[in-house]
Amino acid sequence: QVQLVESGGGLVQAGGSLRLSCTPSERAVSSRAMGWFRQAPGKEREFVAAMWSSGNSYYGESVKGRFTISRDNAKKTLSLQMNTLKPEDTAVYFCAWGTSLILSSITRAASYNYWGQGTQVTVSS
Repeated sequence: QVQLVESGGGLVQAGGSLRLSCTPSERAVSSRAMGWFRQAPGKEREFVAAMWSSGNSYYGESVKGRFTISRDNAKKTLSLQMNTLKPEDTAVYFCAWGTSLILSSITRAASYNYWGQGTQVTVSS
């Protein structure tokens, strides 16, 4: 069973930056895709960014140009650099791993089979 642990959330003013990290358990299996989703109160879980096993990255429209997803293959750590944060970025951010999804479903939360517990990001105006 893969366990994912997120860290790096917090409170930041609009225009500021935060970096989230996701570390898998030692028994982590190889993934086809690793991604970040977020969920604000009363809203559905939203795709933020994902990285395919080839290294190609994909981003949600609302974060393009501001967020960058990356991975450290040696440490098997997934990161999300968030710049120019806006109040509407406030949400709980979840790390997710998918072991059997297909590329066309990379933005769908249901495609991922392992999830972290989430980390709160709050952006004040």
